[in-house]
Amino acid sequence: MTARIGVITFPGTLDDVDAARAVRLAGAEAVSLWHADADLKSVDAVIVPGGFSYGDYLRAGAIARFAPVMGEVVRAAETGGLPVLGICNGFQVLCEAGLLPGALTRNEGLHFICRDEWLTVESVSTVWTSRFEPGAQILVPLKSGEGRYQASEAVLDELEGEGRVVFRYAGGNPNGSQRAIAGIASANGRVVGLMPHPEHATEPLTGPSDDGLGLFLSVLDTLVSA
Repeated sequence: MTARIGVITFPGTLDDVDAARAVRLAGAEAVSLWHADADLKSVDAVIVPGGFSYGDYLRAGAIARFAPVMGEVVRAAETGGLPVLGICNGFQVLCEAGLLPGALTRNEGLHFICRDEWLTVESVSTVWTSRFEPGAQILVPLKSGEGRYQASEAVLDELEGEGRVVFRYAGGNPNGSQRAIAGIASANGRVVGLMPHPEHATEPLTGPSDDGLGLFLSVLDTLVSA
């Protein structure tokens, strides 16, 4: 049976179409989820895509975390182990919702960054990174104004010690993120957030590489074997 992966759309979401396309390229069915509906439509995993949910008012992701659909995402992730991927604004939403620790703040230098970035895959033990080799370097686009990952030293040490730093910037630190962190995971490895955009790197024709497809193939491996 084909895996069904939900892609949420909030007011201001920009990258839901590309995320759905990446899901289809990986061989799964993309299911549209609307922010105001507390219904996950029995999907097997969820992607919270990038953009500017609710115009990034208050803080990026701060309003989206209260959307009815996010209540169901949090419940399913915490009680049922639903795999969840947050990309860019989606990463911000997952931090605001408490599914991931820390926060994303204004980039160092206060400039919006839009360029391709090399990432090092630090952990392959999550459901979203099992297809990669440890230490692999992947090239994906980064486009954000509030991508600077920050957390307390205790949280950072915990993430490092538990192998929950999933991606790290390899070609420098473009936004001033602490310890050059580009993506992290929950304790069970089923919720992952990253600031760069793997959905924009699924085919060499339309992106800098097809490296990002590995995230979507990884979760399918988990869903098929479940």
